[in-house]
Order: sequence, then structure tokens, then C-alpha cells
Amino acid sequence: MAILKKGKKKLDGQLVDTIEEAVLYTDNDCFYPVIKGIPRLTVEAIVDYEFFLKTAITDYEQRKERVLLKYGDLIAFAQKKNKRTKESFTQEWAIFDYEKDKTWDADDAGMLDRFLRETDESIDSLKNKIVFDAGCGNGFLNALLASKGIENLGMDFSNSVEKAYTQNQYSKAYFIQGDVQFPPVVFNHFDIVHSSGVLIATNNTELSFSCIEPVVKTGGKLSVWLYHSRKDFIHNLFNSIRKTTSKLPLRFQYYLYKTTIFPVSYIVKRAKGNKQNKREMMIDILDWFSPEFRWEHTHQEAAAWFCKRGYTDVQVTTNEVFGFNIIGKKRTQ
Repeated sequence: MAILKKGKKKLDGQLVDTIEEAVLYTDNDCFYPVIKGIPRLTVEAIVDYEFFLKTAITDYEQRKERVLLKYGDLIAFAQKKNKRTKESFTQEWAIFDYEKDKTWDADDAGMLDRFLRETDESIDSLKNKIVFDAGCGNGFLNALLASKGIENLGMDFSNSVEKAYTQNQYSKAYFIQGDVQFPPVVFNHFDIVHSSGVLIATNNTELSFSCIEPVVKTGGKLSVWLYHSRKDFIHNLFNSIRKTTSKLPLRFQYYLYKTTIFPVSYIVKRAKGNKQNKREMMIDILDWFSPEFRWEHTHQEAAAWFCKRGYTDVQVTTNEVFGFNIIGKKRTQ
């Protein structure tokens, strides 16, 4: 690793040294930037962050040429596959106000309780375990877990990880930028792997499931939250609408939804006693309509994914209006 810029950050009430800018090198000629304190470990980082790498590495062009010669097709595939989704979720979380907003209509206590119910764990049972949050979004959950002494790694491939890193004040929470289909972490390592509402926003849910499950350690637990289908006219109408609108330019989508769906949603939610603020409501709308993919699955379908890969104790832990959480234990050898 070549360190370019160090910084200071207050963690657990102590001012500690941090690495704000660096370049990480691998044995197979690949290299990845650290920007704003975040290791950028996506397959396509070499081209996504070319502006930074050009200034950080004197022989960038030669190194890039060697990497593209070996992995050019893979990098081009990942760049095309991820571009729209990264931009969609970056726009979504850019709206979030860390000082005023709730995450999915839950305060700190509610978020922590929801995570414990979904994973079928307790604060005590998580002590001395390492949690991997695959698709951490705004990073609020990671900070909450770290505040309870639970070591965890948050990963997202949108730029939401930047704000998550900046806002975090605890030494046991770490953040990286990465792709659930190419997880840049050690396999067979994490005690709990949790991916909430993420796999269904990729090009293929089961493929993403199969890519992320190897990082669960033997005897560890995999927990995923998925959308399920509903026999509801409005729900299915909205899904039909988004098939067209999700292909529109993202900034145009924002103003389209703000002037059409938002006013109706605001009135209906207020009439039902929902106290979400306007930003929270808009994030909900963007999360539904903007992503390129939004797959829905049955409980039986998801359970089969676990069973095919040798997981035991498979069970649905939460079942709500829009989706459900399902867990399984990785069979010991």
C-alpha cells in the first residue's frame, strides 16, 4: 500500500490517525484507490477512479494497460452492469439527513431491534462475532452495532459509504466500497452476513446470493431481506409503471416522482397517521421506482437457495407488508 494522505478522526471519543488517500496493490497487477478514507474495491475501480489514480501513480497508464490485458472483459462487464445501480442509490442516499431522518421509518432503537429480529440474534450473542453488512446504505446500522461493541464491516457500491464513514464515530465499524457479486473480502470469515434489500436490486438475485454466501464462515449465519409479491392493485400498478420510468435519466426521475407520486403519497401517508418527513418519503419513492432491478421472491424460492448450498436451520424470521427476512446456518464440515 502506498499512503498518500493521512488524517485524523474521532473514534470512541479518541482522536486517531486515519488513511484518507492511498493506493492498494495486489500480487496479480491489480490496484485500487483509497479515497476519502474508503477503500474502493469494485472490479471497475481502475476506470471509475481514473482521475485519482492518474495523479497518484506515475506509471498509471502502463499499469492500467497490463490490468486491462488480463481482465479487460470482466472490468467492462462490471462497469456496464453496475453503472445505473450505483448512480441510483447514490442519488437516493444523498437526500438523507443524518441529523433529522429515520432509516426506513425506524429510529436507532427500532433499527437495532429490527436487525436482531431479522438475524435471530441478541446483543449478547453477537459479542465476539464479526458482522458483514453487504449493502450498508447510509451506515447507520453499522454505527449502532459498533456502539454496542460489535465489530462489523459495512460495504456498499454506491457513494453512500463516504457519508457513512464520515458520520461514524466508533472504532469497531469499518467501511469499503464493493459489489455483492464480487465481494472483496476473505471467504469463510464472517460469523454473520446480513444483506437487507440489496440482492433484489441486482441483475439476478440468486446469482448475487451465490456470490455473497461463500464469505460466511463454517457454522456462521446468512441473513437476507427480500421483496415478496403482493395481491394488491396499487402495488402491481406501481411495479408496472417503474418498468418504464426506471429507464429514464435519474435526475429527471427525481423531479418526475416529486411532482407526481410524492404529493399523492404524502396525502395518503398523512391520512394513515404516518409521520415520515418529506425527505424520508422521497427516499422511499426513489427506492421503489429508481433502481434498474426490483425482483420479488417467495419464501419457498429463497429457502431453496439456502438448501441447495448446504445451509441448515433455514427459517423466515420476519414477514412484513413488502418483504421478508430469511436466515440459514452454514453447515459444519
